[in-house]
Amino acid sequence: MMPPRISRRAALALPLVLAACGGRDVPTTFEPLGWDYLSRLKLNVGSIEIDDSWKPRPGTRDVGHLAPTPPVKALRQMAEDRLIAGGMTGEATFVIDEASIVEQRENYVGNFAVHIALSTPDGTRSGYAEARVTRTRTIDDDSPAVVRADLYDMVRQMMTDMNVELEYQIRQRMRDYLQTTAPSAPEPGPVEQQDLGSPGTSTPAPAPTLAPTLTPPPPAAAPAGRTAPSAVPFTSPAPTNLLR
Repeated sequence: MMPPRISRRAALALPLVLAACGGRDVPTTFEPLGWDYLSRLKLNVGSIEIDDSWKPRPGTRDVGHLAPTPPVKALRQMAEDRLIAGGMTGEATFVIDEASIVEQRENYVGNFAVHIALSTPDGTRSGYAEARVTRTRTIDDDSPAVVRADLYDMVRQMMTDMNVELEYQIRQRMRDYLQTTAPSAPEPGPVEQQDLGSPGTSTPAPAPTLAPTLTPPPPAAAPAGRTAPSAVPFTSPAPTNLLR
């Protein structure tokens, strides 16, 4: 009797079945994404507006909304944490151009794109920078818990790339509008110099400072009716020889 034959498709799916039986440690809680621990990019404008009105294109299987932190929310949070207005006039507008994670065949395909436009009070554009990142991830499991975990990792990795790319583009294309956020260091004081003498010779010690000579005060005047004591030292009289 011939042993049963296993189809090629079943053989390829067998490792996935065994892995599922073995159990995968899937997280159920996810840390919120944030960038407030980084130094802020201070722009010389009076205000910053954020446009997060982007919507997925109709007809696409966008799954970004299934992530614990959807891409639009993550991009807005990054703008709020990293950008700050430091000027008196003008405006900066941060626009989310794309925040899609689309399911295509057996992959998640992510595309994030943003731009920043600076304008003067009369509406004239004075600066522009844009950033875009992409990433593809294989779909290993379509169970709801695994999908959430996979999408969380994908959004987190793409936002790490976006944060680096956006800062690079701002520093390259808007350097004239960037203000420092670190306090300037105080200027160093003058350096005191001391003559150490030539090698092999000793430096003479400074001359000691002599204490001032104290002059004794004059004797106090005697009260009226009294004779002031003489300043001449008193000498005892010589003894008289009583033996004759």
